[in-house]
Amino acid sequence: MKGNTNSSDPLKNFRNFLTFVAPGPEEETETFLKLLKPVRIYKGEYFISEGQIPRKFAFINKGLFRYLYIDKTGKEFTKNFLTEGKFIVSYSAMIAQKTSLLYIEALEDSDILEIDYNQWLEVKKRHECWSVLLIAMLEHAFSVKEKRERDLLLLDARERYIDFLNEFPTLESRVKQHMIASYLGISPISLSRIRKNENH
Repeated sequence: MKGNTNSSDPLKNFRNFLTFVAPGPEEETETFLKLLKPVRIYKGEYFISEGQIPRKFAFINKGLFRYLYIDKTGKEFTKNFLTEGKFIVSYSAMIAQKTSLLYIEALEDSDILEIDYNQWLEVKKRHECWSVLLIAMLEHAFSVKEKRERDLLLLDARERYIDFLNEFPTLESRVKQHMIASYLGISPISLSRIRKNENH
């Protein structure tokens, strides 16, 4: 699920994204663009925290986020990384209007376009192009989830690391190593050993 996000203009970026993913009448696009709220989220801040009821989702114009869980001892479990041109959302909690079990953390100073969930529900009734957009979002999320589960079951630690480098070729220098280790389901020491072996 990709769109062109090279422009510095966030609304132009999103317009290009819609044209690529779910093209519709110009008046529908204009209506939707008016609902978008540009927001800056700084590194270390949360878009959603555990215990919040999500009432919004967002499009990443610039920046980097991760989905994570934190257990009762404070240990972090990184579920996924989200880069430019992706949506961030605690979806199941949002549609059920229940408290989120995950955090969505900004790993860099990030520029996003927020969308109010109730406004989305209203605009979604207007034209079939919005159903196309929703299906594209859900299909992408399902594909990511399916691949993630398969990799954790079938690939060893080294293979998961290589797969991470292929899937996120720019992230190793942007993300702390303990977060990558958490995403791969291994310890930071094991990750360090794998990286050392790969660099020889």
